[in-house]
Amino acid sequence: MLRGPRAVGKTTTALHHAASSVRLDQRAEWIRAAELTPEALLTGAVPRLIDEWQLAPSIWNSIRAEIDARGLPGQFILTGSAAPAEDRTRHTGAGRMARLTLRPMTLSEQGKSTGQVHFADLFKKGTALGGMNGPTVPEFAEFIVKGGWPALHRLDASAAMDALTDYVDNLADVDLRTVDGRPDPLRMAALFKALARNTATEASLQKLAEEAEIPSGNLSVPTVRKYLDQLARIFVLEELPAWKPHIRSSIQTRVKPKWHFIDPSLATAALGVTPGGLLNDLNAMGLLFESLAVRDLRVYADVSDAKVFHYRDSTGLEIDAIVERRCGDWIGVEVKLGGERAIEGAVANFGKLRTRLTEPKLSRLASFCVITGGQASYTRPDGIHVLSLGHLRA
Repeated sequence: MLRGPRAVGKTTTALHHAASSVRLDQRAEWIRAAELTPEALLTGAVPRLIDEWQLAPSIWNSIRAEIDARGLPGQFILTGSAAPAEDRTRHTGAGRMARLTLRPMTLSEQGKSTGQVHFADLFKKGTALGGMNGPTVPEFAEFIVKGGWPALHRLDASAAMDALTDYVDNLADVDLRTVDGRPDPLRMAALFKALARNTATEASLQKLAEEAEIPSGNLSVPTVRKYLDQLARIFVLEELPAWKPHIRSSIQTRVKPKWHFIDPSLATAALGVTPGGLLNDLNAMGLLFESLAVRDLRVYADVSDAKVFHYRDSTGLEIDAIVERRCGDWIGVEVKLGGERAIEGAVANFGKLRTRLTEPKLSRLASFCVITGGQASYTRPDGIHVLSLGHLRA
């Protein structure tokens, strides 16, 4: 099952691998057929693509039964831009269906990264890394605004912004049309802007509710939670969960997630921010640059059997990203747009984190990295990597 937001390239990617296909969003009668005679839609050369399967959720159990009957792998590819509400009658698919999330393209996939630093090398202790040149800060501002959408990365920033503004405006009417309790477009738009203003932060539900202003009053906290869940179901919002390591002292780790859209361009589209506007507000750009880095780190983590978290504890110590492999090896990442003082602050945070962790957890530390918007990548004498986001590749 290939899932992800609308316009990320799921159908195009799946068609490259499918031997036959049926696209449920093209003909209403196919949705009816999926409900009444699903076996007819499942017949064809394999792998058979069932595109936008969530438009006919009942077909899930039919596919599962067909997989059991055939007893062979690689029978179906399912794609969808939304996760249907949980149904007690629908089997989980465990042992039969693998779920893959297709994300917007990284800078490397767009050809914007020099590719001088291999992400896998960050997990090799003692490795010295280096790179020069690559994107500038003004170019990063444009990358943030345009995003990693396959159909947009060759457009100029203005044309990409027009397309993404329409994308955001149509979320409630198009992307959320199949969810239960369809949101009010005005309230959803207000919440979306509140999220955009709080990208890469741990803003509380109450804060988001207060900032989601509409003429009739603010949203309630339960409504905010409901709408956040709906945005997650269409893969537009992806919370960055908190890392929960065992620590040495009475210091407590915080469990609030950080808010990130699946691509930071959705935030700039919601707020109407241009590349020039970002350059005039470097504090805001710094948060969106962090979100850009998290977007790429999540892709690199996906292909490295790893997951991305963030760390914050009761003393206020924060690490922007922790990438941890299933085997337990991990790297700590601070994201800074640039500046020697910011880099030294990140290094100091790494030193503080060392004092918090138990020896078993520290023994699995592979490296600390500061990701920047600069044009130089290097390994410091203390072993900490300073890396340009524009040098990374999977």
